[in-house]
Amino acid sequence: MLKHHMRRDLQSLKRQARRDRRVTLGLLAGVLAAWTRQLSPGDPPAGPGVLLALSVGLLTASGAAWLMAAYFAVRAVRPRSEPVEVLVWVARVSRSKEWAFCSLAAYVAWHLLQFVSALLLA
Repeated sequence: MLKHHMRRDLQSLKRQARRDRRVTLGLLAGVLAAWTRQLSPGDPPAGPGVLLALSVGLLTASGAAWLMAAYFAVRAVRPRSEPVEVLVWVARVSRSKEWAFCSLAAYVAWHLLQFVSALLLA
């Protein structure tokens, strides 16, 4: 009876991890596309020193979080068969999703900073 519950819980965790992995890959692709679109090579960053430093810091934070998310996503390419290995895989997928949301949050903060600074400096 207990073995049946454990197997069912493990299957549920695997299904959730697969959904999380799809969300993570979508977030990674979306953030990468957004950064590629926003940062054209011909536009030099402008603005006062503090705003420029905040902008560069948010850009760096988003990039670092994106790289961490990609690292954990690569480490969790496919699930394993042993229960302990499945739990490690689920944890990696979960960490990857968390880092992807951190990258998105840093991008959104950067975008808001650009919007507010454009309003205030115009």
